Amino acid sequence: MSRLQVVSGKGGTGKTTVAAALALALATEGKRTLLVEVEGRQGIAQLFETEALPYEERKIAVSSASEGASRSDSDKGGGRRAGEVFALAIDAERALLDYLQMFYKLGGAGRALKKIGAIDFATTIAPGVRDVLLTGKACEAVRRRDKQGQYVYDHVVMDAPPTGRITRFLNVNDEVAGLARIGPIHNQAQAVMRVLKSPETAVHLVTLLEEMPVQETADGVAELRAADLPVGQVIVNMVRPHLLDEDAVRVAANSRRGAVTKALTAAGVPGAATLVTPLLEQAAEHAQRVELEREQRTTLSTLKLGTYELPMLGEGVDLSGLYQLAKELRKQGVGS
Repeated sequence: MSRLQVVSGKGGTGKTTVAAALALALATEGKRTLLVEVEGRQGIAQLFETEALPYEERKIAVSSASEGASRSDSDKGGGRRAGEVFALAIDAERALLDYLQMFYKLGGAGRALKKIGAIDFATTIAPGVRDVLLTGKACEAVRRRDKQGQYVYDHVVMDAPPTGRITRFLNVNDEVAGLARIGPIHNQAQAVMRVLKSPETAVHLVTLLEEMPVQETADGVAELRAADLPVGQVIVNMVRPHLLDEDAVRVAANSRRGAVTKALTAAGVPGAATLVTPLLEQAAEHAQRVELEREQRTTLSTLKLGTYELPMLGEGVDLSGLYQLAKELRKQGVGS
C-alpha cells in the first residue's frame, strides 16, 4: 500500500475511527505507523484512551500477532517484534515556528513573533499557507529516514478534513500560487505536491450506506480526480448485518397479516395475534433498509474503486473495538 494514507469522509461517517483502525492494521509485525491529526480535535487521544497529544510524535499502541494489545503491553518473545503506532497532533502555529527556524534560523525571534500574535495572524489570514504547513509536516514524516537510510515510518496515516474540503486542503500548490510564486514557501508547496500526487499517497474516503454520504463520496472522488490527486479506496463504515436472506426479505416486504398469524399459531407461539403487527413492521423496515443499501452499493460501484467494509460495533468504539476493526481491515488485505 502507499506510504501516505489520507483518510477523509463526510462528518458523522467515523473517519477518525477508520483512520485509527487503518493505522493499527498497517502496523503489522515489526512495522511502524504514524497517525497524524490536523484538525486540532484530539480525537485520536480519545479513541486510544490517552492524554491529549502534544506537538510531538508519541507511541500510543502496539499491534502484535495476538491483536488487542494496548500501548502498555510489552513486545512478546520468540524473535518477533510487535508493530507500533505513533501519533502526532499537528499544530499550524508550531509548524510555522519550525518552518521559520528551518529556513530562516529565527530561533528566539520566532517565539517573539508568536507572542505578538504574528504567527496566529499568518496562519489565519493565509489558509493556503496553513495547509502547506499541515500537509508538509505529514509529508516530512513520510520522507524521513534514520541513520541507516531506512524509513522511520513504514506508513503515515492522516486523519484529514471532511470530504467537502479535502481536495482544496491537499491541493496546496494551487492555494499558495497567488501568495508565493518563488521562495521557500513556494518550494515547500512544490515538495509537498510531489509527495501528494505520487504513488506514495492514497486518499481514502469513508462513507455510510446512506444517500447523502454516498453522494458526497462520489462528488469527492470526482474533485480529487479532477485535481490529479490519487484516490485510494472507499471504506464503507458501520455496516449493519442483514438478518434475513434474500427470500426472507421478499416475503417480509409482501407478507399478509393473516398468513403470518396462522404460521405463528401453527408453530405454537403464544399470543401470535398480538405479536404479528410489530413483527411485520420490523421485517418491513429491515427489507426497506436492505433495498436502500443495495441502491447505495450500486452507486458506489460506478466509482470503479476498491472497497473495504467495516461492521457497526454498537454505540461508540472503545480501544478493543479499534483492534477489532483493524483485524477486519487485515482480513480484507490491508497490510499484506
